[in-house]
Amino acid sequence: MRIAIYGRDFNDTVLPYVQEVFDHLKSHGIQPVLHHKFKNSLHGKIKIPPHTIIFHNHEELKQQADVLLSLGGDGTLLDTLSLIRNSGIPVIGINFGRLGFLASINKGEIKSALSALIHGDYTLDERSLLRLESDNSLFGEENFALNDITIHRRDNSAMMIIHASMNGEFINSYWADGLIIATPTGSTAYSLSCGGPIIYPDSQSFVITPIAPHNCGVTENDDDRLRRTVAEIRQTRWSWQ
Repeated sequence: MRIAIYGRDFNDTVLPYVQEVFDHLKSHGIQPVLHHKFKNSLHGKIKIPPHTIIFHNHEELKQQADVLLSLGGDGTLLDTLSLIRNSGIPVIGINFGRLGFLASINKGEIKSALSALIHGDYTLDERSLLRLESDNSLFGEENFALNDITIHRRDNSAMMIIHASMNGEFINSYWADGLIIATPTGSTAYSLSCGGPIIYPDSQSFVITPIAPHNCGVTENDDDRLRRTVAEIRQTRWSWQ
């Protein structure tokens, strides 16, 4: 099994657990592939196998890994989406941070979790992703999101008027400060704080939640229409009152 590892800078209290990850993989004859920035951040802090292979981007990750370990909190795991995108590579989150809803493996479970992974004793939990398409390529190649994509007003106190369509058919016009398009995973995040519903991860739905609106949100089926919905929103007319 080819295992890649991604993480952020850690404080010294976490380094023994990072070393435990490397040592346990080594005991099973696995030399992980490291994200180049993560490898640089660990230089001189822990023992890394010599001649460790690194990856820089999505294409290199696809060619070199079967699974990706995210070392950190939920924010770190969300960062991995720009690397995984639509490759289908599973990601496993080991929680070294504060929040662990997505990165659900605790520090005390590192050895047992990695052993289960190596021996194939796991199940896959598929989650929906969002992809943003826009005329001026706002986010370049990092246009994937696991939680949500938000359109928000800027440098103006007036509401926006957002005309949303799905598959070429008009849905609604929203008078609001902005609009959130959230996956089931993201339905418990920003969308929820703006009054959106919580939906099950396997519900094959997504949520359109206006921010501080004068009208209501919408829940829709999650299939290829999701991508087209986001593509339609890029053509939305913006009106300032």
